[in-house]
Amino acid sequence: MISLTTLGCSGSYGAPAGGACSGYLVRAGDSLIWMDCGNGTLAALQRHADPSDIDAVVITHTHPDHCVDLYGLHVLNKYGLERYGLPVFAPEGAERQLVGLVGGDWGGAFDWRAVGDGDVDDSTLHDVTLRFARTDHPVATVGLEVAHGGKRLVYTSDTGPEWSPEVFGRGIDLLLSEATYLHDDIRVPIHLSARQAGEIARSAAARRLVLTHLWPTIDPVASAAEGSEAFGAAVVMAAPDVTLHV
Repeated sequence: MISLTTLGCSGSYGAPAGGACSGYLVRAGDSLIWMDCGNGTLAALQRHADPSDIDAVVITHTHPDHCVDLYGLHVLNKYGLERYGLPVFAPEGAERQLVGLVGGDWGGAFDWRAVGDGDVDDSTLHDVTLRFARTDHPVATVGLEVAHGGKRLVYTSDTGPEWSPEVFGRGIDLLLSEATYLHDDIRVPIHLSARQAGEIARSAAARRLVLTHLWPTIDPVASAAEGSEAFGAAVVMAAPDVTLHV
């Protein structure tokens, strides 16, 4: 079984309601994965799990709304739990880019694993396969597939429309897709609208679609309507502290 708990789903900066930016807790069999560490998500994570039970972290890219709470985890692991070598999967160069705020040395708290387009890891987590693909975003960004027990969860991370989760294969059980904008007001083409998220999910024959990373001032009801129409079925809106089963 795979479950997905939303820790934060606000796009680009914290929203008044819900607050935290991108972060998700994925349980796959006996493994616990923290998928993106946006601002506010470490506090949320502790409502659902003991941080000492985290088996791996995935940072999809180095934009702050997806990674800054990694610093809190670093302090907790190094000085609180005295835990070292936690696997952290991130695009090539992320370790060097982020290390400045810890004085140039992670102190062994993390075991950094550079991943890029087409990379697969099936040995770190018991009976869980992680697959990565480069998305359409201006900094090195990876989408992620978590596969376990015949089920597949795919997370788009941030992407523009020139990428599709079909790279992981059709028939995705649950697609967690960014949907930053409404289609009639796409500010920059490095994110998806709810309509575009629905379209790529339908093209990939996803069984369920969850929309996340909404710009904080957008009406989620309008986003849900737009995404559902394009997907051809009702979408689910990500919400803090809500758990879905794949």
